[in-house]
Amino acid sequence: MIKRDILASDFLASTSWKNAQRTSLAGDASMRRYERLFSPATGQTAILMDAPPEKGEDVRPFVNVASYLTNLGLSAPEVFDADLDQGFLILEDLGLDMYDVVCNSAPASEPDLYSAAVDALIVLAQAAPLEGATDYQPLMTDLATSCIKWYAEPILQRDLLEEQQKIDQILSPLIASLGAGRITILRDFHAQNLLWLPNRSAPKNVGLLDFQDAMLGHPAYDLISLTTDARRDVSPQIQKLCIERFAQKLDLDTNDFSRETAICSVQRNLRILMIFARMSLHFSKPHYVDLIPRVWGYLMTDLAHPDLSELSKCLKSTLPEPTPEAIRRLKSLCGTIPTR
Repeated sequence: MIKRDILASDFLASTSWKNAQRTSLAGDASMRRYERLFSPATGQTAILMDAPPEKGEDVRPFVNVASYLTNLGLSAPEVFDADLDQGFLILEDLGLDMYDVVCNSAPASEPDLYSAAVDALIVLAQAAPLEGATDYQPLMTDLATSCIKWYAEPILQRDLLEEQQKIDQILSPLIASLGAGRITILRDFHAQNLLWLPNRSAPKNVGLLDFQDAMLGHPAYDLISLTTDARRDVSPQIQKLCIERFAQKLDLDTNDFSRETAICSVQRNLRILMIFARMSLHFSKPHYVDLIPRVWGYLMTDLAHPDLSELSKCLKSTLPEPTPEAIRRLKSLCGTIPTR
């Protein structure tokens, strides 16, 4: 950490932000750190991203995807300065009006904000995909069923390999039915990664963050990331508004899209169960476990789709419900699995 602080200071010293005041910002579920920079000379602000390469971080995908999004007329942060090898970026500061903050403080604005977010996704759905992006579809089943090892087994304290294999057999053809990825998906499109920019015209009125893991995927994927948000409750009314707006503007078949949306959502929420449990068990961040009951609720809703009845039966007989006791058990194991 001390070495990174020295490197960050050296990097800033080589830029016009060398005299900036620095304030730490909340991080995300990665090894990246962020600071807000304030220039006393100009009154301007910017964001310093610190992405240590020695911890597996690489800022190049962020720069690449930011350029792609900007060229589509979307609002990704402009990159002011960069040290690609050392893992430092100075980014445009898109402000403080994160979607979750605005929606919580002004609930009446929620339909407008979510409609604008859907319109940004429509731009992505209609655009040529990001050149060189990897197809997410072949990874989806393994990422989903990894919740067995990271979520179910630590709670139940027993091996579930046979159950995992059975779930895999049921889930794989469902995911295969989605087809190969055909549009760019940002994969973390939710209220804490979106900023409301009302002074910009649509679709630039939605600021985008945390998009460096963009891949090729199904058009429903980012939509359900928005509407089944692991960090805040999204009402059924907002979910319905978003899905109908997306389907109507892209002239999608309602029945087919409903099924595909359910499959994408189940896969994503199973993956999130894995991620949040792993953040506690492996990275010693137990607060992520507190978000699991919400994710479980979304999962149960999506499993009600009639085409997922077999998967629903198998998952419900295998995965433990995140009861208060189950949550306590996961937290009691915080930091006890160094590798897996």
